Parts: sequence; C-alpha cells; structure tokens
Amino acid sequence: MGKVKVLITNNQNVFKIPVGIRLLIRKCCHAVLVSEGMNEDYEISVSFVDDDEIHRLNRDFRNIDRSTDVLSFPLGNDGLYDKDNETNAYLLGDIVISVETAYKQAEIYGHSIEREIGFLTVHSMLHLLGYDHEEGALQERLMREKEESILSVLGISRDQSFVVDEHEYKK
Repeated sequence: MGKVKVLITNNQNVFKIPVGIRLLIRKCCHAVLVSEGMNEDYEISVSFVDDDEIHRLNRDFRNIDRSTDVLSFPLGNDGLYDKDNETNAYLLGDIVISVETAYKQAEIYGHSIEREIGFLTVHSMLHLLGYDHEEGALQERLMREKEESILSVLGISRDQSFVVDEHEYKK
C-alpha cells in the first residue's frame, strides 16, 4: 500500500470534533483503499461543515435544496484520477461531512458519533471510487455490504463498539 494523505479541515464552530476522529477518518480512508486493492499514493480532502453549508453545497452542486449528511466530490472518472506532479499522489477528491447531521444521526441510530463519522467517511470514499447506491437496488446492496465489511475490519461495525488499538495505527 502506498501513502495516503488525508487533509482534514474543520469549517464549522458549532459542534466539537471528538478526540480521535481525525485518526479514525485517516484509518477509514486507508481501509477503503486497501479493500479495493489500490496500492498507489493517494490524497483525499475531508471537511467538517454545519447543516447550512452542506445545504448550500447540495443545492449548488446537486440541485437538491436540502441539507444532507455527507457529500462526495470525486476528482476522477472511471478509475482515472488527476495526479499531483509534486507528490505523485492521485487526487481522489473531497468529502464534506455535516457534523451537525452526524450527531443527530448517531443519536437516532443509537450509536456513537465515531461510528457515524466512520460510516460517512467509508460511504463517501466508496463514492469517490465510483460506487453509486442511487444506480439501483443491486448497486445499493453492493455498496452497503462493502461499507459494513470495511467498518467491521476497523472494529466499528453495527454489532461492535468503537475500538481504539494504538498498535494498529502505527502500521
């Protein structure tokens, strides 16, 4: 596996980003790439926003006039991605997570904010790689199975709690 650079920015100031979330996001991005057999160097951008900002982005870029939990902005098409000439890393795209909605959904589904943000990150990474659950029931099922498989490997599946293994991060 090559290097994975995940640029994380917090563009909201309403909700606290729990300790360990940035590491969890990096781990989720890496796990998706490993599960897909992608062995090059990659770069992903992840931004935390509030509901107003994700609503604006959803309206402006998808013509959907409501907020959502996460948006993916892939920089590639059909497995072809732009490459940063300085780092030789493939630029996969941008992930935008509404922290406000993530907290609401964690409460609704009865799991931790770590589980919710982990799920949203894995879900969005799969979108950056070309998966689309809106293409039909089969594609939706395939994507859901991949999400749960990856989350299970990370120790944050629906049946498990958020587990931190410091030795795992140093690999």
